[in-house]
Amino acid sequence: MPAERHGPLSGLLVIEMAGLGPVPLAGLMLAEMGASVLRIERKDAARPFLNLPPEMDLERHGRRILKLDLKQEAGRTLLLRLVGRADLLMEGFRPGVMERLGVGPDEARARNPKLIYARMTGYGQEGPLARQAGHDLTYLAYSGVLSMMGPAEGKPVPPLNLVGDYGGGTMFLLTGILAALVERGRSGLGQMVDAAMTDGASMLAAPFFSFVAAGIWSAARGRNLLDGGAPFYDTYETADARFMAVACLEPQFFAEFARLLPLGEALAGSQYDRAVWPQMRDAIARRIAERTQAEWTDLFEGTDACVAPVLTLEEAAAHPHNRARAVHATKAGFTRPAPAPRLDRTPLHLAGEAGAAGSLKEFGVGPEEFDSLAAAGIIGQSEPE
Repeated sequence: MPAERHGPLSGLLVIEMAGLGPVPLAGLMLAEMGASVLRIERKDAARPFLNLPPEMDLERHGRRILKLDLKQEAGRTLLLRLVGRADLLMEGFRPGVMERLGVGPDEARARNPKLIYARMTGYGQEGPLARQAGHDLTYLAYSGVLSMMGPAEGKPVPPLNLVGDYGGGTMFLLTGILAALVERGRSGLGQMVDAAMTDGASMLAAPFFSFVAAGIWSAARGRNLLDGGAPFYDTYETADARFMAVACLEPQFFAEFARLLPLGEALAGSQYDRAVWPQMRDAIARRIAERTQAEWTDLFEGTDACVAPVLTLEEAAAHPHNRARAVHATKAGFTRPAPAPRLDRTPLHLAGEAGAAGSLKEFGVGPEEFDSLAAAGIIGQSEPE
């Protein structure tokens, strides 16, 4: 069972409709901010798409799990009752699914005018693609962002699912939720948050829309300042087949990089002369290939050259800076990111494993009724698998 809640959102009651990707990460982050998150899973749902051991399942950590039979009218009625006491409901289904369950925004807010109803989809609640299936990569494709990622002579490259699912999805869902909470403090009313990954990915690219409009960004991949086109903003292979990231955009940082590498005087004085970029890239690549990653790290660390070793997740967790700042946390032998961002007066706390909902008192369902619902098969009481 998740521990007693502390943090900036302590006392906030959240219902999370089980799903994949953006909504579960939002649930984890809200739980670590102190919210009490009740995750609703279908009682007859198949095993998760990515079935993880409980101690590693961050899509459930920090939450109580209620397995609810939504095929029965009594199950749907119970869900609406829970919504009546909640501050926030989050769901990531295709448009229309919650309405068919009888717990769409209209029904929910008729029961609870203060409810914030947060909806997470790929394409939004309306439009020609609204009900079409998709995933992070397809949403990025429609946003135009995917076209900008990849090598000059290659195909667009998936940036994991960080940009669509979590950047354009989770972070914009949370932004909308927190904005609605602030506004509710003034009006006393909830509202619907319509977060779409295509919308969010587009917003993340706002500066690049400006660059394109101003004529300083080419549609061709790998030919621009921030997409690997500039030799001083790229990665280079070392003698031991590892990589260094070079990101010395400003002249003073490039000058430090050129001094330490070293780079020939002619190239060092021609940072933004595109005519010499191919020659500059070759010179940097040859030089970086002469030493190991550890040797280059020793040389550049502590300088303003803006050069860093490309670390694995395990190496990042062991790096002295990340250790000093406690960027990661280890619990039950599992290393994961520590809660972020940091607040000094109401700090966030690491979420523990999920637990079964042993009661629903804060939602107005007493112990006897809870046991009765469990005996009737409306809810499940087993611990999460």
